Amino acid sequence: MLYFSKLRIIFITLLSLFFIFIASSNFFKIENNFLDRKINLGLDLQGGSYLLLEIDNTPVIEQKLQNLSSTVRNYFKEKNIKIFNIKLLDQTLYFSVEEQFKETVLEDLKNENSTINPYYPRFKSHQLDVTDINNSINLKYSKQGLIKLKTSSQDQALEIVRRRIDEVGTNEPNILKRGNDRILVELPGLDDPMRIKTLLGKTANLTFRFVTSGSNESFGSEKIEYENSSEEATVSKRIIISGDNLLDAQPRMNNQTNETVVTFTLDRVGAKRFGKATSTGIGKQLAIVLDGKIISAPVVRDTIASGSGQISGGFTFQSATDLALLLRSGALPAPLNIIEERTVGPDLGKDSINAGINALIIGFILVILFILLKYKIFGLITNIALIINLFFLVGILTIFEATLTLPGIAGIILTVGMAVDANVLIFERIKEELKSEKNNLIAFDSGYTKSRTAILDANITTLLAAIILFFMGSGPIKGFSLTLGIGIFTTLFSVYFIARLLTVLYVSKNKEKAGII
Repeated sequence: MLYFSKLRIIFITLLSLFFIFIASSNFFKIENNFLDRKINLGLDLQGGSYLLLEIDNTPVIEQKLQNLSSTVRNYFKEKNIKIFNIKLLDQTLYFSVEEQFKETVLEDLKNENSTINPYYPRFKSHQLDVTDINNSINLKYSKQGLIKLKTSSQDQALEIVRRRIDEVGTNEPNILKRGNDRILVELPGLDDPMRIKTLLGKTANLTFRFVTSGSNESFGSEKIEYENSSEEATVSKRIIISGDNLLDAQPRMNNQTNETVVTFTLDRVGAKRFGKATSTGIGKQLAIVLDGKIISAPVVRDTIASGSGQISGGFTFQSATDLALLLRSGALPAPLNIIEERTVGPDLGKDSINAGINALIIGFILVILFILLKYKIFGLITNIALIINLFFLVGILTIFEATLTLPGIAGIILTVGMAVDANVLIFERIKEELKSEKNNLIAFDSGYTKSRTAILDANITTLLAAIILFFMGSGPIKGFSLTLGIGIFTTLFSVYFIARLLTVLYVSKNKEKAGII
């Protein structure tokens, strides 16, 4: 029935005022953490930088296979089976066993219940005929294993990229997965992404290792260059502590030397290892290695048992800040390569905003004029509900601090059209009812009731399309589907609550009037 209780009228009024207020907060500042929210402009509207990063998983695969070689050797050593001729080539681990043990080894590698089998079915094992003298077994990642490894690397890299960018303080970055080995980074308002590119280009793999006394490279050591010179040092491969043991890192000014340094704090395990290593390594050089380069190699003068220390290396305050940021955010699981880079200038963003707003205003005015001329007073009611509908839509986007893109504006424009379409269906149905029903109240009530199925069918099918676009699409498509989906719900509310309430108030006062519509 065309009836609204006072409680429902109050609820609709307060809800409408609330969303009008929230939507209006985009145009003025409110001193409140919850109410001071705004819609963020996307890259295509605000301008900024676009980076597409690709994860190089080759080092990760090789490292895991290298670790597997030690696991395999130790596992079969306990069974008195000697593994020899171990080598890693083309992401495949090769090793040999004596002929009488070959079947046992293969059986253990393939057996799902074997303790060596955390690698199955990620690894595929099979016999290879390599030479006439020895039989060789190889282990490599299966297709399923590669997908899992890439997905794991991508998830970890995504989190670390997010931490690094958040600590720089960029405005509302958009960081998304692309496939299983790429990450999209959108930085609205950032015209010069050079610092971000430098930070993302570093793996930040930190290790502390002793410099060995031997001048020649030997087993268990390797030659590593210093970061700011061509000099080399022979460094032990044994890692004392790594970046995983860091709790915090901050740039500081050393008051004694007036030098910028990076202070660090270790976790309990790291502090214990560091204290033990420095107690037995007094007088030795301790190399601090970052991404394959020696930052500094100070001499250990005393035991460091406090779990804290400092890294020096001729830093500027900016480079020290960036190094501390990298260490706090953690090491990337694999190197990142920038394969695509675009910068959208603010002028283009401004043009996009103006074009979108102009299209919205022109379309909105044309729709309002058409409805007003077609349905007179009920056209005015429809237009009021339409404006409140827009406030609802913008208000919901504001509450969630959504990012508005140019396709998102297109979704809002389409919402306006759908809202009008629903009212047109209702009014045309009312006209049909008035031909056979003289009571305006009954005719209007029947018009709303009988048109409901068609309106719901149209909006539900559109909503399903929006949901599919949201989950299957990416980037701009998501923005379009999001505004369209929210717009469907706000449209139904404005049609069946706001427009209907205003219609009830008018028809109740003119229930005997002929030709009311």
